[in-house]
Amino acid sequence: MSKHKELLRVILAISIIVVGVTHFLIPEPYVKIMPPQLPYPLGLVYLSGFYEILGGIGLLVPPVSQAAAWGLIALFIAVFPANINMAVNHIKLEHIPDSPWVQVVRLPLQAVLIAWAWWYTKPSDSEKQASLIPKSLIPKELELK
Repeated sequence: MSKHKELLRVILAISIIVVGVTHFLIPEPYVKIMPPQLPYPLGLVYLSGFYEILGGIGLLVPPVSQAAAWGLIALFIAVFPANINMAVNHIKLEHIPDSPWVQVVRLPLQAVLIAWAWWYTKPSDSEKQASLIPKSLIPKELELK
């Protein structure tokens, strides 16, 4: 299972980094679904994109991977109101089918993302954990126990 866990870690990390980058390249759809009660929607879109990129990278840096996973959980919870706003107000976005079912199905997907990130809040086998940094460069005192 450890092999699959690490493959899924890389998939989650890359996916969340790509989504984070899109917050900067095409912020309009994210701004559009932002609840109107929140101030500075564009700034919040950029902030969430920054933390998505940071969290995705962090998942692949063993000394901080558990903290990054907790941060992604907090982020997934923080952006949930935008998904609710999209579903409740039937906000149409380009390239996403205009169906209330599609918008509603996105809501439980957030729970899947939270559970997926939660999996990485537990210590991993440091020898098998996916890492952007060569294991030999990680000081022993920074290795998670």
